[in-house]
Amino acid sequence: MLQAKNLSMRYEGKLALKNLSFTVAPGEIFCLLGQNGAGKTTTINIFLGLIEPTSGEALIGNSSIIKNKSSRSAIAYIPEIVQLYGNLSGLENLEFFSRLAGFVYSQEELASFLQCANLQEEAHKKRLSTYSKGMRQKVGIAIALAKNANYILMDEPTSGLDPKASVEFAKICKELSTNGVAILMATHDIFNAVNIGSKIGIMREGTLVHTTETSKISAQELQDLYIKTI
Repeated sequence: MLQAKNLSMRYEGKLALKNLSFTVAPGEIFCLLGQNGAGKTTTINIFLGLIEPTSGEALIGNSSIIKNKSSRSAIAYIPEIVQLYGNLSGLENLEFFSRLAGFVYSQEELASFLQCANLQEEAHKKRLSTYSKGMRQKVGIAIALAKNANYILMDEPTSGLDPKASVEFAKICKELSTNGVAILMATHDIFNAVNIGSKIGIMREGTLVHTTETSKISAQELQDLYIKTI
């Protein structure tokens, strides 16, 4: 289980997070909604181990991400813009980042990860510089699969995706959750949050103001709640 436990973060006197607590269970997709500055990216960065909270803990199971750095190996990260090498193919990027994580796969196994991420086979050996954003996101997902990640953190992953790519991305996320992967996603996209997530939290000024299950709220109801909240 991914758990934020009374997380607080202060930057130069300004409180970015205030006693933030939530859990993301295996198979759950927890979407954090909020305006810029609400604390979504700060939360993601704490779970990535990039910054240390002023107080509170970020936990994987019972392990502190700050105190037990080895726990981070179970996490994969998909940012708004996946940083890959444009002069390498999708297959070569996947092989490179898999090896960095300590995994060595055959070409057939690498191709199977890309196929699981729904990247069309004819694109596997093309340079990343020719890929659309949606195709890059699929390589990012393939890397997460190759790392055998139990937890995936995403920061605005659907930003800039066309409707078809957004639908494909939602399908992949749901397949990952069916396989027990826990996903924490920061997003501005209300429609995709309802469509992709199993649970939604609305953040304002570093606090979690509302939490709801997507099965209990429509996109219109969430939009109305979001507007009232911010």
